[in-house]
Amino acid sequence: MTDTDTPLKGGKPYPLGATFDGKGVNFAVFSAHADAIDVCVFDETGAREIARHRLPECTDEVFHGYLPDARPGLVYGLRAHGRYAPEEGHRFNPNKLLLDPYARRILGEIKWDDTLYGYDVQSGDDLSFDERDSAPAMPKAVVTEETFDWSDDVRPATPWNRTIIYEAHVKGLTKLLKDVPEAERGSYKALAHPKVIAHLQRIGVTALELLPIHAFVQDRRLVEMGLANYWGYNTLGFFAPEARYMATGEADELRAAIKALHAAGIEVILDVVYNHTAEGSELGTTLSFRGLDNKSYYRAMPDDPRYCVNDTGTGNTVDASHPRVLQMIADSLRYWAESFHVDGFRFDLGCTLGRNGHNGFDPRAGFFDVLRQDPVLSQVKLISEPWDIGPGGYQLGNHPPGFAEWNDKFRNTTRLFWKGAGERAEFASRISGSADLFDERARRPWASINFVTAHDGQTLADVASYEEKHNEANGEDNKDGSDDNNSCNWGVEGPTDDPAIIALRGRVIRSMLTTLLTSLGTPMLLGGDEFGRTQNGNNNAYCQDSELSWFHWDHLESPQGHELSDFVRRLTAVRRHYPLVRSSSFLHGRNEIAEGVLDIDWFDENGQHLSDEDWQNPEAKALVMRRVRRRPDGMVEAVTMLMNGGPEPIEFTFPQPELERYLVIDSADPRCPEREVGPSITVQDRAVVVVVGTGGL
Repeated sequence: MTDTDTPLKGGKPYPLGATFDGKGVNFAVFSAHADAIDVCVFDETGAREIARHRLPECTDEVFHGYLPDARPGLVYGLRAHGRYAPEEGHRFNPNKLLLDPYARRILGEIKWDDTLYGYDVQSGDDLSFDERDSAPAMPKAVVTEETFDWSDDVRPATPWNRTIIYEAHVKGLTKLLKDVPEAERGSYKALAHPKVIAHLQRIGVTALELLPIHAFVQDRRLVEMGLANYWGYNTLGFFAPEARYMATGEADELRAAIKALHAAGIEVILDVVYNHTAEGSELGTTLSFRGLDNKSYYRAMPDDPRYCVNDTGTGNTVDASHPRVLQMIADSLRYWAESFHVDGFRFDLGCTLGRNGHNGFDPRAGFFDVLRQDPVLSQVKLISEPWDIGPGGYQLGNHPPGFAEWNDKFRNTTRLFWKGAGERAEFASRISGSADLFDERARRPWASINFVTAHDGQTLADVASYEEKHNEANGEDNKDGSDDNNSCNWGVEGPTDDPAIIALRGRVIRSMLTTLLTSLGTPMLLGGDEFGRTQNGNNNAYCQDSELSWFHWDHLESPQGHELSDFVRRLTAVRRHYPLVRSSSFLHGRNEIAEGVLDIDWFDENGQHLSDEDWQNPEAKALVMRRVRRRPDGMVEAVTMLMNGGPEPIEFTFPQPELERYLVIDSADPRCPEREVGPSITVQDRAVVVVVGTGGL
């Protein structure tokens, strides 16, 4: 039974969404082009609509109304009335139940059928109009009330130059962790398990970066193929935590996990997807934004508003230059920062958010300005993935101060160098903080998020074990995923029993980890790389919600896995202990620390400065980077990296002056103790040695 005679009072246009005030619920929904909006109330299961109320007022393009006596737990959806004129960019269809963009809890999942489309999907003609009710196939919003006690929570507030990021998937991290009760594995609650926290602390990471946890949609194509959208880059609701990861069914378990991680000194960063939504192209579904105001929420082709701009490769592009859309993004970020105490955000395809309509990327775009001036958001960590597939879509180094950026040049150059195919000059730029990209407008080295592997691509073990991608399990005939991995199998594709190849692979892996954790910039470690996690060569496991992607914690307990994780622990300890390794300022080799000793300098294996000709020599694979500072006690301290990217051992002579030197890391011998070294040292093939020297210069 439904009732279109509204009992609603006028209510208020702010805040947007459904807000309980102790006596009732205020509804506020933005739409610049709708004629009317209804609130549909459902029973507690979401199966039956029991009332329908027209929002009685519209102020500044916000429809609003107040329902007295409504309580938290009320289940509802929206219907928007207006013109159905796709050729003009309007796609209103009141037969389609819509999710409130500000919903903080979502009940149920999408049940895929053709009623979810605003047009007759079988005809393929998006100018047609579908009159079937989509409510039975739609999830619904639930009114919430938040009472979590944060009183004794202390945010770690880790300085950027001390930050070490660990990227992981909520489910994949603990799904196979036997220490966790079976019902809690793969959940938010499991993030706070003592075994997880102890491991993160042991290896020395300071921030856990989670792949998307905003409520997302399982793509129809993947469901029909028997696969899943594992990564979650298909957002349906920007305010609601993904319910699949709840062991208890309550969002407070995520809050409790974040609180426990904070108590352990670990920050939480969320990978967020505001560049597109789950509704797809103009031939996609009508689930929320499209039905409420397609013309406002999405960028359309300037010469034909019927079609979506597709700078994201997903079918649609959110119009972050629209004031109300930008408000929604900022409101969402602030909600996660305040209600969940999240410490930072990584913006998927962040370049898209910096586009001013059709004018291309602009570092002064409203998105950047809003975040940088916001008293809450300006104080959290902000990280951008600085590219998309749109025109001029590669913007590494061009984001404004306050933002860090994923540096894929660091990844590519590091892989090439240890493969034996990279050039020394480019490698030197990357490991010294990529000043050529970031040293402008008083930005610091931390702005470069250095990584060798990430969720999108091969694991580190696979980078050293496969030369080709192996994505057959994805059901796309191995055509998906990048063909350009800069990986090397060192003689055998995939697993091998050959001890020489196993040893070489281990050395290469440790050399790349050493490069990552001793370079200037902010290191990001892909979860599981510290104990040899493999995806069997799959470099695009977005659809693999299976043991292929999940962490096999038994590998950590193996001798090889324990040795590798212990090596990572040693590397992070070196990074913490020596300020030169994590310098908060760029070093340019212009400051003289002692007579003839510069703050950063470069040498060959003979301890001689590299000439211009040397830098351009593609055959040379030896490189020495020395960083120097004067300590508060007056002593000079030097951190020297001696790198051999070639196929044979090389004897390195240390550059002058003479110092008292101690070897602290040798990627060829992960268990070697710290020891004093003389004026020269042999570095094995594909290996790096880190030496700390002190003297009274």
